[in-house]
Order: sequence, then structure tokens, then C-alpha cells
Amino acid sequence: MRIALGVEYAGDAFLGWQSQPHGRGVQDALEQALAGICAHPVRVHCAGRTDAGVHASAQVVHFDTASVRPPGAWVRGVNALLPAAVAVRWAVEIDEDFHARYRAVARRYRYLLHNTPVRPALLAGRVGWFHSPLDVERMAAAAALLRGRHDFSAFRAAGCQARTPVRDLYQAEVTRHGEYVVFDFHADGFLHHMIRNLVGALCYVGKGKHPPAWIGELLMQRDRTRAAPTFMPDGLYLCGVDYPARWSLPDEGRIIALPRIPLI
Repeated sequence: MRIALGVEYAGDAFLGWQSQPHGRGVQDALEQALAGICAHPVRVHCAGRTDAGVHASAQVVHFDTASVRPPGAWVRGVNALLPAAVAVRWAVEIDEDFHARYRAVARRYRYLLHNTPVRPALLAGRVGWFHSPLDVERMAAAAALLRGRHDFSAFRAAGCQARTPVRDLYQAEVTRHGEYVVFDFHADGFLHHMIRNLVGALCYVGKGKHPPAWIGELLMQRDRTRAAPTFMPDGLYLCGVDYPARWSLPDEGRIIALPRIPLI
């Protein structure tokens, strides 16, 4: 049978989602724990392969097993075998034609940025940081230019393996919550480093280096070298994955879920 899981993890404790030669990926930790419950090797497939330092509050994965276990075994049992920085939040048995990655129709990410002169210590690794004051109204105006279907080549990593740079960005919003600036993105897909590159460019607008219209110019120029440097991964969270309604996954896996970090 096929099991879908909702998983959260602190990305600064791992070298990214994908399995690593020395077992430092989130995938390694989860597969090892699941094997302990299934009593056989397990391969898991995720909705979004996050980079080193990137977190998830609502990652979705699936795996196949012939082992029959009580429903609680896939949550409490697996969590008992996982390191503290990763946890299964829910588990459901699902149709065999479900695939966590290829059946996803959209994904949601949130970036949390601490905007103060002094870097944070208590939230180090869990939020990004920018020392100069940021004008969120300018950033929000710039973000509005990103919404819609565009060629995002200017915000694509050099090593990106996506077949096309065209993506449909449904949501691109920037809001302030006290000392924090929050970026929300929702799209049919994202390119490698796309969100971190967008955040970096929006921060350039926010600090006054460029006007909001510069974002539109970057989209038209399609030149990565003209945009801002890639921003740090620390504040980036995969916080929702959308699937067709035929799969009744818990809502937590399909909506924006705030990371449990105080914004104010």
C-alpha cells in the first residue's frame, strides 16, 4: 500500500532534503526511521526537494510498503525514531496513483526576514536577516509585478535543471509584522533558488537601491547577472503543497502554515 505523510523539519540541521553519502539529508533520516517501523528498506518521494538550510512546515511525502501497521505507527512510531529536528505530523493511506511530487499542482513558500540593525541570535538559522531599514510598501509594489505567468530566467540558479523557466506565480506578497518582513509565494512550480533570488531583488528595492519597476525590467531582460545575489536560505519555509481534490489529504498539507516562530 501507499502511505502519504505530512512532514516538518528544521533545515539547518541537515544538508538539504535529498539523501547524502554520509546520511545528512532529511530523506536519510526519514527513510531510516520508516525502515525501523516497516522492517524493510523504504524509499520516500517528496513534493519539494529543499536545499541545505531550507525548512519545511508542510512537506508532503509518500512511500510504499507491504507492512500492515496501526495508523499511529506512521506518526508516533516513526517520530520516536527520528532526530529532534524532523517530525511526521500526519499519515494517510492513499491511492497508488498518487505521487507526492508529480501530482502536486502548486506549492507555497514563506520567507521570514528579521529586519533590524543587529543580527538575531535566538532565531539564528531559522530566519533571514537584513540590517538596513526596508520600505515594505515599495517591496509590495515590486512584488505585484511578479504575479502572473512569466519567464523567471533572471531569478534562476545557473545549475537549475528545469526544462522551462516559465512559471505561473499566483501570489507574491510582502508584509511587515513588527521587526519581521514576511514574503509569501504561491506558484505552479519554482525554479532552483528562485525564491531566494526574488527575496534578494525585493530587498534591493526595499533599501532604495532600485525602484519597484526594476523587477519588471529584470523579468523582461531574463539575465541572472543583472539581478541581486542569492539570499541566505535561513528564513525559507516550504509551507504548503496543493493537490487535486480527489486526494483527501489533511488541510495542513494544502494551506500556508505559519512556522511556529513568533513573528511579533
